[in-house]
Amino acid sequence: MQNQRDSRSVTHFCVRLIKKKMADHSVEITEGCRLPVLRKNQENEDEWPFAEILSVKDIHGKKLYYVHYIDFNKRLDEWVTPDRLDIKKLQFPKKEAKTPMKDGLPGSRPSSPERDVKRKAESVSLATQVTAATPVPSLPGSAEASQASVYPTMRDSSFSIKSRDEHEPLTSLTTNGTTSIQRHLIPPLPGRKRKSCGGTDEMVKMFQNNSPRCSTIYLLPGEDSQDSSDGIPSAPRMTGSLVSDRSHDDIVTRMKNIDCIELGRHRLKPWYFSPYPQELTSLLILYLCEFCLKYLKSLKCLQRHLTKCNLRHPPGNEIYRKGTISFFEIDGRKNKAYSQNLCLLAKCFLDHKTLYYDTDPFLFYVMTEYDSKGFHIVGYFSKEKESTEDYNVACILTLPPYQRRGYGKLLIEFSYELSKVEGKTGTPEKPLSDLGLLSYRSYWSQTILEILMDLKSENGERPQITINEISEITSVKKEDVISTLQYLNLINYYKGQYILTLSEDIVEGHEHAMQKRHLRIDPKCLHFTPKDWSKRGKW
Repeated sequence: MQNQRDSRSVTHFCVRLIKKKMADHSVEITEGCRLPVLRKNQENEDEWPFAEILSVKDIHGKKLYYVHYIDFNKRLDEWVTPDRLDIKKLQFPKKEAKTPMKDGLPGSRPSSPERDVKRKAESVSLATQVTAATPVPSLPGSAEASQASVYPTMRDSSFSIKSRDEHEPLTSLTTNGTTSIQRHLIPPLPGRKRKSCGGTDEMVKMFQNNSPRCSTIYLLPGEDSQDSSDGIPSAPRMTGSLVSDRSHDDIVTRMKNIDCIELGRHRLKPWYFSPYPQELTSLLILYLCEFCLKYLKSLKCLQRHLTKCNLRHPPGNEIYRKGTISFFEIDGRKNKAYSQNLCLLAKCFLDHKTLYYDTDPFLFYVMTEYDSKGFHIVGYFSKEKESTEDYNVACILTLPPYQRRGYGKLLIEFSYELSKVEGKTGTPEKPLSDLGLLSYRSYWSQTILEILMDLKSENGERPQITINEISEITSVKKEDVISTLQYLNLINYYKGQYILTLSEDIVEGHEHAMQKRHLRIDPKCLHFTPKDWSKRGKW
């Protein structure tokens, strides 16, 4: 009891001491402290989110603090002055407590929550591998092709469809590489028998009705399967060719090191760290040649460089031109300097993926806008020359001055047009950034809805299409097609069948989005011949 009273008195004394120091404004704010910081939100209103102090520097006797706003994207990190800090709610970094001995036994290994979590994760991973390795026998099917029907939404009492909320949720539609899709993904409704369905695909049949604004597509699982291991969607690969290794994050790479970049007629504020030479990080403005992307330390150096630089477009082959939009294909081995400079610039706006100097295994497709002065870079995407996992994009970026103008979808559409010419289906390398995920979801949604809404009957027969056919038409990988349908909440379960419900809101939203999408890729303007990069001589 005496010890408890002593500890409480010490605690109260420390609290009073901290409060007194804070009142005297003499509290030393160090790295790791957390406190509210004043910032403007999107509506230009004041808000006080909690932020972590990552670094402190002193300029002419005045302190500046580099803060990361908790639960906000790193692109919002910034240097702030002391008057923007609310030290009344200051939280000091917690000291790591000594880890207790496991089970309280002397000589035993200390218990660690992180180690326990890691051990559990390893056991789960091992169980998953064992499950994946277990062969699944193929399900028998009838001679009939598996198919689904699209019925119009009718108000007649003889036909009724349950609301979307009444259907059971679809847990998975990913199929197996060697066996048929498991039909027990969703248990059948009691009292109803499900007909066995054969065929080699998921089949969709669509009926036209008097009101095409709202229709229902019946989707049945089929026999063919190509992608996942056991009917469970696999997690995104976190070790892609351009995925940054987060285990080596330190205080340097967590902080923006470039204040401003001048590229042609634009000045860009970088979002993230980029490994430009250390001597350039102290400059107020870093100057880049907009044609060869070489970095220079002053405007005078840039002007001198422009008198010598003969480039007025990216190096490489121009494989697409329509109007003022052009695409150039650049080999990372043949144009190493340009590719490295492009990656350094892109890293200022991409946090998850990195590629600095090893550009040989990659192709870069740079989109430009033409005027009387030359071809100005708008954005780019890169891809592996040989991808074992069907990746058609490694990194993709639209530069900030050109964002929210449709160029992002144009880059994505162009990547799939290349996949069509190659005769492959493709998918972007994971993980995607937040903005990249939004762009891809929007593109996939519009592309798939466009196909579903354009289906028409022929000779009075019901039009039909399969998931694989959607994938072949669009070159979008089957998993992305299925995940998009799930994301749009189109898939329901009705009378022993999977159905796609296109509501009037979805149709109207799609039509409104397509009216605003003015930039499209014209396949006739694409002049591209794919190469077989498996032959090392091509490198």
